[in-house]
Amino acid sequence: MSMSSAMSAGVSGLAANSTRLATISDNIANSGTYGYKRMETEFNAFVLNQNQVGGLHSAGGVRASTYRDIMDGGALETTSHPLDIAVSGRGMLPVTSSVDLDNGFEQLPFMMTRTGAFRTDEDGVLRTESGLVLLGWPAMQDGTVPVVGRDTMASLEPVRVPDHQTAGDPTTEIHLGVNLPAAQANPTGTGDPLPTLSVEYFGNLGTSEALNIDFTPVAGAANTWTMSVHDTATDPVTLAGSYEITFDDTPTNGGSIAAVTTITGAAYDPVEGVLPIAVAGGGSIDMFIGTPLGASGLRQLSASFSPTNIAKNGSPVGQLSSVEIDEDGFIKATYDTGFVKTLYQIPLVDVPNPNGLISLDAQAFKVSQDSGSFFLWDAGDGPTGTILGFAREASTTDVAAELTHLIQTQRAYSSNAKIIQTVDEMLQETTNIKR
Repeated sequence: MSMSSAMSAGVSGLAANSTRLATISDNIANSGTYGYKRMETEFNAFVLNQNQVGGLHSAGGVRASTYRDIMDGGALETTSHPLDIAVSGRGMLPVTSSVDLDNGFEQLPFMMTRTGAFRTDEDGVLRTESGLVLLGWPAMQDGTVPVVGRDTMASLEPVRVPDHQTAGDPTTEIHLGVNLPAAQANPTGTGDPLPTLSVEYFGNLGTSEALNIDFTPVAGAANTWTMSVHDTATDPVTLAGSYEITFDDTPTNGGSIAAVTTITGAAYDPVEGVLPIAVAGGGSIDMFIGTPLGASGLRQLSASFSPTNIAKNGSPVGQLSSVEIDEDGFIKATYDTGFVKTLYQIPLVDVPNPNGLISLDAQAFKVSQDSGSFFLWDAGDGPTGTILGFAREASTTDVAAELTHLIQTQRAYSSNAKIIQTVDEMLQETTNIKR
């Protein structure tokens, strides 16, 4: 019994070390594979006949178990492409199968990966050469991402960035920094209007329009002006709003706005210091003219009429020039007009036990009972790290350590083979006794 159990133990040793050799071979073969997580082999003793009888012992042998050390992060290597993406810290990128997407399946599989070299295909879909498609939450027109479910992939979509995409950014804010000459706003003044101030804005369709702003001193009044705003997006040009503005002339706040009275149009907001101007080419624009007794916006000082600081947001229609991803996971497109638009937000996937994930081809993983359910985090929130462009995660294989393990495995295999040879010789001697 003991002799045959010794042979069985030797056979189990051969099998266990063969398993270890297979994992070592996998690790060495993938030492240059981005995102590869090394395999580990653990040996566990298999014990038989714990209650020994008559001093006899039966060898149980050894069992080998393997697992992939997914939680071990690889070194980050910089690259020259903005859509080479890696994760710094905990978390994974959500991806799906390009085969399922190309076949038009409605239910796409949910997978995840630590890194990928994503490139646009003919349809603008970001995918890797190994067949992984990047998933993200699409942003709205203003660049914000709506509230979505974090424990489901229902709101995730394949990221599409067409190479010849065009986009425009409508103007929603204008800042007027203008000085009005105090000498002209007096009871004995002529009441002649100042030269028309034209401020460009961009409509919802990217059209370039203008607001013509006229300042006219109120006859017979001190420090009081009428401000009229005309919208050139209509034909004929229409009045978008008119207001009566009185300026302070005290030693403390001289030159600041004292009060604004709405004549036509939307009411002035004294808290924010803005005039909501409804325009035909772009909905509504908040025109900042300054708060009462404030130090910015419209001023009335003893100087010539001068637009000192006029700023606005928005951009005309432009051609896509580049796409990048920031550390918060927002994919942003830059256009040749200088306009930057948020297209998608890429969340980071986390599970309670990453080492329990099921490994797939192309360094992808999927959830299992051992890993637990997934949750989608904003990059940098909760337990997750940040997302890096121009970077790839290197393989976690340490070639020097694997070669050391290879030598140890070879010696162990030879020793187990020697056990089988020895038992065979002993059985031969037993057979010879009968002779």
